[in-house]
Amino acid sequence: PNQTRCKPNGPGGNKIMFFPHFFQMLDVYDLLSFDNPDGGVWKQGFDISYQDNEWDNEPLQVFVVPHSHNDPGWLKTFDDYYRDQTQHILNNMVVKLHEDSRRKMIWSEISYFSKWWDNIDEQKRDAVRRLIESGQLEVATGGWVMPDEASTHYSALIDQLVEGHQWLERNLGVKPKTGWAVDPFGHTPTQAYLLRQAGLSNMLIQRVHYTVKKHFASQKTLEFFWRQNWDQDSSSDILCHMMPFYSYDVPHTCGPDPKICCQYDFKRLPGGRISCPWRIPPQAITDNNVQERAQTLLDQYRKKSKLFRTNVLLVPLGDDFRYTEAVEWDQQFDNYQKLFDYMNSHPELHVQAQFGTISDYFEALRKSTGMDPVGINVGQLALPVLSGDFFTYADRDDHYWSGYFTSRPFYKRLDRVLESHLRAAEVLYSLTLANIQKYGQPNDYPSVDNYKLLTEARRNLGLFQHHDAITGTGKDWVVVDYGTRLFHSILNVKRVIVSSAHWLVLKDKQTYFHDPSNPFLQMDDVQPSQDALPRKIIFEVHEKPRLLVVYNPTEQARMSMVTVYVTTPKVRVLNALGHVVRAQVSAVWNDASHAAADLSFVAQAAPLGLSVYQLMEGMEPRTEAAKYMFLQDGRQISVTTGLLEKMRLKEDDSEDLVKVEFVLYGTTSNKDKSGAYLFLPDKEATIYSDVFLKPSQQICCFFGGWKTMAKLPLQANFYPMTSMVYLQDSSGRLSLLTAQSLGAASLKSGQLEVIMDRRLNQDDNRGLGQGVLDNKITANSFRLLLEKRSSAQNEETAPYSYPSILSHMSYMYLNHPLISMAVNQRSDNPSLTPYSPLSASFPCDMHLVNLRAIQSKVWGGPSEQAALILHRKGFDCGFSNRNTGLLCTTTRGKIHLEKLLTDLKVKSITPVSLSLMHTHNSDADPQEISLKPMEIRTYRLQLS
Repeated sequence: PNQTRCKPNGPGGNKIMFFPHFFQMLDVYDLLSFDNPDGGVWKQGFDISYQDNEWDNEPLQVFVVPHSHNDPGWLKTFDDYYRDQTQHILNNMVVKLHEDSRRKMIWSEISYFSKWWDNIDEQKRDAVRRLIESGQLEVATGGWVMPDEASTHYSALIDQLVEGHQWLERNLGVKPKTGWAVDPFGHTPTQAYLLRQAGLSNMLIQRVHYTVKKHFASQKTLEFFWRQNWDQDSSSDILCHMMPFYSYDVPHTCGPDPKICCQYDFKRLPGGRISCPWRIPPQAITDNNVQERAQTLLDQYRKKSKLFRTNVLLVPLGDDFRYTEAVEWDQQFDNYQKLFDYMNSHPELHVQAQFGTISDYFEALRKSTGMDPVGINVGQLALPVLSGDFFTYADRDDHYWSGYFTSRPFYKRLDRVLESHLRAAEVLYSLTLANIQKYGQPNDYPSVDNYKLLTEARRNLGLFQHHDAITGTGKDWVVVDYGTRLFHSILNVKRVIVSSAHWLVLKDKQTYFHDPSNPFLQMDDVQPSQDALPRKIIFEVHEKPRLLVVYNPTEQARMSMVTVYVTTPKVRVLNALGHVVRAQVSAVWNDASHAAADLSFVAQAAPLGLSVYQLMEGMEPRTEAAKYMFLQDGRQISVTTGLLEKMRLKEDDSEDLVKVEFVLYGTTSNKDKSGAYLFLPDKEATIYSDVFLKPSQQICCFFGGWKTMAKLPLQANFYPMTSMVYLQDSSGRLSLLTAQSLGAASLKSGQLEVIMDRRLNQDDNRGLGQGVLDNKITANSFRLLLEKRSSAQNEETAPYSYPSILSHMSYMYLNHPLISMAVNQRSDNPSLTPYSPLSASFPCDMHLVNLRAIQSKVWGGPSEQAALILHRKGFDCGFSNRNTGLLCTTTRGKIHLEKLLTDLKVKSITPVSLSLMHTHNSDADPQEISLKPMEIRTYRLQLS
C-alpha cells in the first residue's frame, strides 16, 4: 500500500520501477552513485522522448510565470541596485501589466517593494492594489528577503518573514500562499516548516545537487510533500516543486535543451546587450515563423512535462534584475502572446498555454490531482512524501558550495550579536510598554522612537539573511554596507535596552527622565566600528556604591558568571538585599603600564528579569593564581601550546582525551579553484601549531550527526553548523555549541573539524568576480559539552536525534548572555529595585523565540498588541540532568500563559499562524497552551 507504480524516464525507462510513497533523503544519498555522465543536450540529465498522442485525452496546460530576481545586495549595494534597476522594474510593471489583462508577474522581496512603495504616489498604489486584486500580480513568499537557508538561524528566518508579512498586511492586505526560492544555495526543511506554519500551502526550490535532480526527474518525484524528519503525522507537510534543470534563467527553464530555450528569451534578440552563448539568437515572432517557433517550443514543453506526474507544466520566465526597461516587457510579453495565441488556436496541438502566477500553477496542479485547492488534506496521496534536506549543493562536477558556510566569518558572528540583542530589546520593550500601562500615567519613555529603532533593526537583520549577505558572497564594499547596517542597529537596540531597563528598575517611576545624550545606564562594552571587535568599558568604582543592573534575556532563571572591568582591584559586590556576593579579580592590561581589574561574580537572574548589584571600594576579593592545569570547569590545558588536552566529567570524575589542532587547507592545483562559494581543497590538510593565513587557504579547528560518505569528495561532506554539532557513541556524547554559523565536517570517526576562516586570491566563476581577502580578527565563540548517557539509546536509527536539555540550556547561555549595565556616574544614585515579570521560569524545553510589539495600523508606533512566539525544543532524555544546576523543569509541553506572564496584564490570547497572517479557530482554552516537541507557535496578545 505504500508504493506506487511508475514508468520512469531515465535510461532504461521501459522497465516498471516501484518507489515508496515516503522517502528519506539519507536513503536517496545511499542509493545514488554520484557519477556524472554526459546526458546529451541536458548535460546533467538524460534524453527525454514522448509519443505525439500522449496529450490527446488531456491537453498539456502550460503556465509561463514571469519573474525578476532582485538580490538585495550582491555586486552592488541594496540602495544602488534599487536606484539603478529595481525601481524601474516596479514602475514599468504597473504600466505594462495594465496594458493587457492576460499579463502576469510575481514578486518576492519586500525589502525592495516597501522602499518603492514609500516613494510612489497614492494613484500608483491604487493601481498596484488593482493588479493584485485581479490576480495579475502575486507576492510570492513575502519575506523581507529570499533568505539563505544554510547559515541563517531559525529565529532570524522567522523575523524576516514576520517583517515582510506584517508589512503586506498593513499596506496591501495580502496573504502570500506560495514560497519562491530560486537562488539560495541548497535548501533546508526548516524553511519549509516555517512557510507551512505561516500558512503557505506551496513552495518552489531550485538549487539542488544535479545528481539528486536527475534522480528525482527519472522517478517523477520532482513534486512532493515535504515533511519534517521529526513529524509523526502529516501536520508539517507542504507541497513542494523542485525545478529540474541547471538554473532559473530562461535557457534552463523552458525544457531540457538550453540552446533552444535561449532562443525564447526575447531580451536576447539581435542588437541587444546580451546574446545566447549557443550562438543561435532568438527571432521575433511573425506570421511567417510562428508555426515553426511554436512547435519547437512546444517540443521543449512536452519533454519537460515528461519529468512530472501531471499534465500541468510550470515554465518560469525571468532572470536577475529582468524587466528593467519597457522594451523588454514588450519583447517578452508580445512575442510569447503570439506563441500562446497560435498554440491555443490549434486544437490538434492539445495544449493550453498562458501567462500565470506561481499560485495559478499550483492551483491547477492541485485540481489535476484531485487535491484540496490550498490545504494539505489530500485523501489518497497523489504525490510522494519526502523528509530530509538538500545540502550540500553542487551545480556541476565536484563543485560543492561548502565554502560559503564560513566565508566572511566576522559578519556571520556580527549577525548573531544583533540577533541576540534585538530579541533582548524586543522582549524588554514589550514588557516596558505593558508596565507603563499598569502605572497609567504620562511619562517620558520614548516608545515611538524606540519602536522606530526596533523596526530599523528588524529590517537590517532581515536584509542580512539574504542569500548573498550572511553567506559572505558579496563584493567587498557591499559587505561593508551590510556590516555598517548591522553595527548601527546593534548600537540602536542597546539604546532600547538601556532606556527600557531604566524604566523597569526605577522604584519611583515619576523620576524617570529620558536623556538620549546622557543615558541613565551604560552598557559594559562598546564596538568602535563595523569591522572591529567590541571592547570592555572600565567602570570607575569609589567608596560611594556604583549600581550595576544585570538583564537576563532568557525565559529561565539562571545563575551565570558576570564579568565587568573596574578601576580598582579592591572592590566588593553586594546584591539588592545588601548581602556580599563572592567575587574574584584578575588583572587586565590596558597598555604596557596600566592595568584594570577584571571582576567576576555569579549573578542570580530571574527569567526575563533585571537584577541590581552594588559595586563599592572595599576589601579585596579573592585573586586566583593560574597554578592549576585543570580549570574549574573540568578542562585540562597544555602548558606548552595553550590548547585543550583533556576533559573531566563532573558527575563521576572520569577523564576523556580531547585533542585540539589547527590545520590549513590550500586550494586545488586544478583550473577551477576555491572562492567565496566553492570549497575545492588540495586533498591533505596541513597541521600547524602557529597559524598564519596565506591567500587561498582556509583554517579549521579539529576536535579530536550527519552521514559522511566516502564516495563523495572531501568538500561534499562539509555541512552548515548553525547551532551545534555532536559526536556520540552508545555511552556518551561530545557536543560543540556555537554562537555563529560555520562549515563543519566529521571526516574520521571521533574527529570533528570546523572551518574558522578562509582567504582566497581568486574568484570561483559564480558571478562575484573577486576573491576573499578582507579577513578580520574574529571572536568566534563556542562551548564544549561532554555528557555520559544514563539510559540506553533507542536501537532504531531514526533519521534525526535531539540535544539534551543541558545542551539546549548551554546553547542559550552562549547565544543569549546576561547583559550588564552600570548606572551612569553623573546620575544621583536613585532607588532601584529588581524587576521580575514572570511568576516562574518557563519549562526547560520551552523557548520564548520573541515577544514582539506589533505596529499600529493607524500610526507609526506600537499598538496594544504583541506577538508571542514559542518553540518547544525536542530533547533526548537519555542524558542525566543531575548536578547540572538547571533551574527549570519540563511539563510535557503544557504552559499556562496568564499565570506566567504576571506583569503583562493580558486581555486576550489568540492562536495565529507564525507570521500573524491567519487566525486559528480553537476550542481549547487559549490560556493553557500545549505544544508538541519541535513545534513553533505564535499567539496574538491583546494587552489591556
